[in-house]
Amino acid sequence: MKYSKEETQKHSSRSKEYLSKSDCQADDVGVLVELLQFHEYRYYVLNEPILSDFEYDQLYSLLKELEAKHPDQVSADSPTQRVSPDLIEGFNTVAHTVPMLSLDNSYNIEDLNEFDRRLKDKSEEEHINYVVEPKFDGSSIAIIYENDELVRGATRGDGVEGEEVTTNVRTIQSIPVRAAFSALGIHKIELRGEIVIRRDVFDNINKERAKKGEKLLANARNSAAGALRVKDPKEARARGLDAFLYQIGYAVDADGTDLLQSKLLNHDENIRLLAGLGFKVPMSESKLCKSIDEVNDFIQTWEGKRETYDYDTDGMVIKANERSVQDKAGFTAHHPRWAIAYKFKAKQATTKLLDVEYQVGRTGAITPVGKVEPTQLAGVTISSISLHNADIIKQKDLHIGDTVLIERAGDVIPYVVKALEELRDGSEVAIDFPTHCPICSTEAEKPEGEVVLRCVNAECPAQVEERMIHFVSKDAMDIDGLGKDIVRRFYSLGLLHNVEEIYEIDYDKVLELEGWGERSVERLKTGIEASKERKPERVVYGLGIRHVGLTTAKVLMKAVDHIMELSNLSIEELQELPDIGPKVAQSVHDFFKVESNVQMLQRLESFGLQFKKEEAEGASDKLDGKTFLFTGTLTKMGRSEAKQLVEENGGKLISSVSKNLNYLVAGEKAGSKLKKAQAIETISVITEDEFLEMIA
Repeated sequence: MKYSKEETQKHSSRSKEYLSKSDCQADDVGVLVELLQFHEYRYYVLNEPILSDFEYDQLYSLLKELEAKHPDQVSADSPTQRVSPDLIEGFNTVAHTVPMLSLDNSYNIEDLNEFDRRLKDKSEEEHINYVVEPKFDGSSIAIIYENDELVRGATRGDGVEGEEVTTNVRTIQSIPVRAAFSALGIHKIELRGEIVIRRDVFDNINKERAKKGEKLLANARNSAAGALRVKDPKEARARGLDAFLYQIGYAVDADGTDLLQSKLLNHDENIRLLAGLGFKVPMSESKLCKSIDEVNDFIQTWEGKRETYDYDTDGMVIKANERSVQDKAGFTAHHPRWAIAYKFKAKQATTKLLDVEYQVGRTGAITPVGKVEPTQLAGVTISSISLHNADIIKQKDLHIGDTVLIERAGDVIPYVVKALEELRDGSEVAIDFPTHCPICSTEAEKPEGEVVLRCVNAECPAQVEERMIHFVSKDAMDIDGLGKDIVRRFYSLGLLHNVEEIYEIDYDKVLELEGWGERSVERLKTGIEASKERKPERVVYGLGIRHVGLTTAKVLMKAVDHIMELSNLSIEELQELPDIGPKVAQSVHDFFKVESNVQMLQRLESFGLQFKKEEAEGASDKLDGKTFLFTGTLTKMGRSEAKQLVEENGGKLISSVSKNLNYLVAGEKAGSKLKKAQAIETISVITEDEFLEMIA
């Protein structure tokens, strides 16, 4: 999954639009799902978030509210139905003993009071003790000890499975490679923690990199996450990684007895146990509180020490101390009900707005980008900042030359809070938003109901270039050897003028270019030829139709046998398809009514691209209307193959155990999902063989 520069800008802009919306409808659910999936990808996979935690939580809450009002719109891939993913290629994937869930968030004492009330209701307890700990801003880790030996370290991954990074974990000196768990009757144990880098260590690393002329690391969090994934353990050790262990996730004795139910019953005692075994734990930084008011007092005191603490933190974590309370409270698919994160206030700084530049994206959106005096904010140097649209500029009365207050809410994306009008000296210049496209000079338009100004010239060089970049991207045609930089170079040299010409490239001319040889040209040829075998939905997605992501493209292709048949569907017929709202329907309809688009499609098909849907071998409707979920290890097929069989036979996949689940297919070593499913009478738990019999 990759997003172009234009898509990134679009998703950022649309996220801001939804944050200010007050009248969301059922058809907004799909858009919010797509936006949240994008932000999860930026945060968990790339470690390059562009939205604050607070803003993400607002979008997440908005989606939850909408889904509660419109349960028929809830999809299996909704972020509310699963734990956020962060898997990348390059390491073996391993299953966690129990899922590593996210945390619900709070930002004020009212949220904490509500959390306290809900937990007391759920657990039927009049009094609850809480442990309050720093929320470290690093990279989550799960480490397993067996027979006192460190045998595995894994990243959080998608919460159920993570990447095995044992070799790199062993380089962290604060993690013992051996610990005397057996003396306590513990045979196997999984610990949860956070990989971090001390602030002074991080600063010294950057000073050394600067001396060597190497690129500086952006911040300690990204550096810690990146170090866990480097191939060379020496490089991992050079990053100065540290680790705080803050939770026992799983523990059994030699007979397999669950010690979290019989022996390790209190969180604060468990942390002390780990400290006694030589682990670095947040004991001196945490407190056992007897009430939610005491929790709040401790948080306020601790927040004042935040800037002088040796490690980056972005909040505090509040946990019910007793295991009995935790068990009664239980979990949602997203987070434990017995814990919550309190997020600290955003960090702010002042800088000067020096200039405004305008970028034109694939769909013609003209986005203003403010250039500011380079400013350090939350460990990152800020020199550019999105101003989103003309309405925002007008609302905030921004002028070039203004001293502005900028903020990184949740320590992520910077934005302008306000201009400091009292500091104006008369030299400031009003920002005149362009009336014409800054690239092709076509008069810009503002479509009804939108806040974004657009260039309506489909042949605008900026749009043409971005459309080609989108077309060759990984989720679209995934053309090896034709990345965005090469597309831009070919376009500037006149070797490419539009998407269709990708399949008519003059390879002899390419061979004449500096840096190109027989091998690289052959790779390009192979990549272009291979793209002709991509499925039709990838072609539809690659067209760059507004509001049509890959998931929507799959929905569209399920409704037809050939891409061109989409041109025959009315807006009303399009809206009848799952998760297709008025905006998407109008956009698809409009695209196929433009003659030049139809001609482009005809040319692409003539080059051999797949426009006709192939029926999957063995496809049937045997599972029609049934929902499935897989857990444990399958022995006769891979998990992805099993999921494909469900879809090919008319079934639907969901991501968590709930009353909406019909069948849980339990493989070997099935875990918590199996226990949850067995507690719900309407769910049928079946074996892998029984599943295969259903489609035989």
